[in-house]
Amino acid sequence: MAWPWSTAMHLFPALALLAAASSPSAAIYVPIREYSGNTFFDTWDFWGNIDNTTWGNVTYLNKTTAMTQRLAYVDDDNGHAIIRVDNTTNIPSAPVVNRPSVRITSQDAYGAGDLVIIDVAHVPTGCSVWPSFWTLGVGKEWPHAGEIDIIEGINLQTSNQMAMHSDPGCMQAPQPGQTGLTLNTDCGSADGRGCIVGETKHNSFGAGFNKAGGGVFATQLDVSGVYIWFWGRADIPEQITTATSTSNINVTAFGLPSAAYPVSGCNYTQFFGPQQLVILTTLCGVWAGVPNTYAQTCPGTCISNVIGSGSPAYDEAYWDIAYIRTYFAQDQASLSSSSSSPSAAAAAMSATGNTSPTSASEASSASIASTAPTTENSTGTQGNGALRVGKTLLLQGLLTIISVFSLLTGLF
Repeated sequence: MAWPWSTAMHLFPALALLAAASSPSAAIYVPIREYSGNTFFDTWDFWGNIDNTTWGNVTYLNKTTAMTQRLAYVDDDNGHAIIRVDNTTNIPSAPVVNRPSVRITSQDAYGAGDLVIIDVAHVPTGCSVWPSFWTLGVGKEWPHAGEIDIIEGINLQTSNQMAMHSDPGCMQAPQPGQTGLTLNTDCGSADGRGCIVGETKHNSFGAGFNKAGGGVFATQLDVSGVYIWFWGRADIPEQITTATSTSNINVTAFGLPSAAYPVSGCNYTQFFGPQQLVILTTLCGVWAGVPNTYAQTCPGTCISNVIGSGSPAYDEAYWDIAYIRTYFAQDQASLSSSSSSPSAAAAAMSATGNTSPTSASEASSASIASTAPTTENSTGTQGNGALRVGKTLLLQGLLTIISVFSLLTGLF
């Protein structure tokens, strides 16, 4: 089919991206941002509300209160970020009880062509404890912009669970090329479970993970799909252990991922928008607190842990994070119209958005407009972030045009 010249001119930028989108996943990634040390919390928003998404028995504190109560702070000795559940407040028995905790959302968002690496020394663990590190699509009611669960588990679980959540139509393809065990293939399942992959490597979660010194997780967001890797402390690739905040990363050395969601089963740019990073720990709720689920690894009742002094029940309920580093694909950075430098191109693809509720088991009725609490923003970057969101959405729109153009040219 011959395209009118005017249409071809409008599609020219998309055609330039088509060549990159049709090629294999980018190998070299250049740095966008490092969250670490004394500035770790500078570009995160604190939830500052009850858990109104998974209905856990916690109240997420605002930034000032969380830092004053030492539930979010940077360790003076090693510079790691500590994010913990309160274990000092005596909570009396009552019809509804909530213990202080923390949920934070990154002011930047990331999309196709980005890579996220997190080095975790300790994950929250214990009966009733439900920690997660995940991404949330911005600008739409959950799950219309997607969700990716990178680190998640409950109670005394010993293996990490990864998942994606989306609108109906996104599936994990058969034989995706991964080391993990697929537990559910439908990312848009009506029950909200998502397409789940269980980690098969030892010490990927819980007390075993912490005793082994933690590990590193990497997540690649790409037009070819979504891929998640895990390495225990002793098996982290040398290019990661020797990397600094300015080092490039070559994903071809990563080997098979723990979880793979290739484009043959789910078109990432169709089902997923720009993704913000989220770190939280809730208690009980619609997964960890379900009686039959709770009883699989823990005695008594879930709520009995929340009531009382909080110690020793929540002495191990904390995140210890060495850093989070984000990257942008080098070949796509060279196509950016905003600048020829990788760092500027990466900045143009990152975005700031408002926090909004969701989780691995969140009810699909959760609404950004009706449930998102007020947040604190001490950095004053929301205005620039809105521009970055627009650029990210524009480029993701171009990738959608690419998919349609490719389909139409195949038909005609």
